Amino acid sequence: MKAFRSTALVAGISLFGCAVYVVAQQGPQSESSETVARPKKKVDTNRSDPNLPADATAPDANSDLPKIPSKFNTKDKIAPEGSPTFKSDVTTVQVDVAVLDNKGRFIPKIPRGNFRVLEDGAPQQLSGFSVGDNAPMTVALVIEFSNLFQQYWTQGWYQTLVASYGFVETLKPEDYVAVIAYDMRPEILSDFTTDRMKTQEALQRLRIPGFSESNLFDALVDTEQRMKDIEGRKAIVLIASGRDTFSKLTFDKARRAIQEAAVPVYAIGLLQAAREMADAYGAMGPIQRLDFLQADNEMKTFAKETGGQSYFPRFYGEFPSIFRSIQDALRNQYSLSYHPSNQARDGSFRKIKVELVNPETGEQLKIVENGKPIKYQIIAKAGYTAPREVE
Repeated sequence: MKAFRSTALVAGISLFGCAVYVVAQQGPQSESSETVARPKKKVDTNRSDPNLPADATAPDANSDLPKIPSKFNTKDKIAPEGSPTFKSDVTTVQVDVAVLDNKGRFIPKIPRGNFRVLEDGAPQQLSGFSVGDNAPMTVALVIEFSNLFQQYWTQGWYQTLVASYGFVETLKPEDYVAVIAYDMRPEILSDFTTDRMKTQEALQRLRIPGFSESNLFDALVDTEQRMKDIEGRKAIVLIASGRDTFSKLTFDKARRAIQEAAVPVYAIGLLQAAREMADAYGAMGPIQRLDFLQADNEMKTFAKETGGQSYFPRFYGEFPSIFRSIQDALRNQYSLSYHPSNQARDGSFRKIKVELVNPETGEQLKIVENGKPIKYQIIAKAGYTAPREVE
């Protein structure tokens, strides 16, 4: 039923197609690429045995050396009597926080004493505080590219390319970026790299989509899990309509997995103006309208709960300010850390709330610019999953 409704809606939206010239690209490659999750095996070019296969890993030069004797036997898993034992239950939680004014600009120079972190409503004592100033980023560009809304020369296809190419142009030379397109499944077009030529080659493959499925939940969770152990400033920039047609994961399961991975999601919703035009011309019924509203809310939820932001532009002129807002939020962040007062290893989800307060009165902090108070918003992840006892 979803596929039938989507086909009808595509017919309406496709009326607003736009012809754009794009450089010819190579077709999809079936060979799997090296990824963060599955690095290629290293090959020693100085091997002396010519009979080894070409993709074999050379033996370690020290593999024939005798093992260092130890009085601990891993099979017994019991330390000798009288040996000291150590156990640590301390957990450190790190929260990256962006404070933005009502124009989306980062507000700098906020002292440590003005930040208050609540975990499940209980105030926490900060153990670390730092400010990132134009720090390099590691970004995964996750792009919906299917026959659902990205047919060749249509409005959705053109808007997808404008958003993708435009964001890449705002990156700095030291930033790492990966390009991942998804329809039935996610495909890594280029892995994390600072080589912009490889990134451009990956984007040039976004020409003719192959399938009409758009499995957002599966693609987003797969990318989150690949990135969760990466250090430093990292984020997922999601460029999509938000519709999910055939994912193996439900919204609830995807939501929990994304919360646990805690990689910020910056979502850019496509086809906002086209949807309004299709609705005005009678090409979109109430069920399709409800499907799109649900998709928007899901993207907002993913962004809010991971400490990211969501954007739904109706005009192409809005893209530069969106890219600038993402850059400011990622490069200029306050990093807070604390040891939670609740040290229970129960695997439960702990809610986090970050506030700006006056340390003397405990009231909400008022930020004044040019003699006038300004409104601001605090961007931070919604919480984290506590470790379990087995971990």
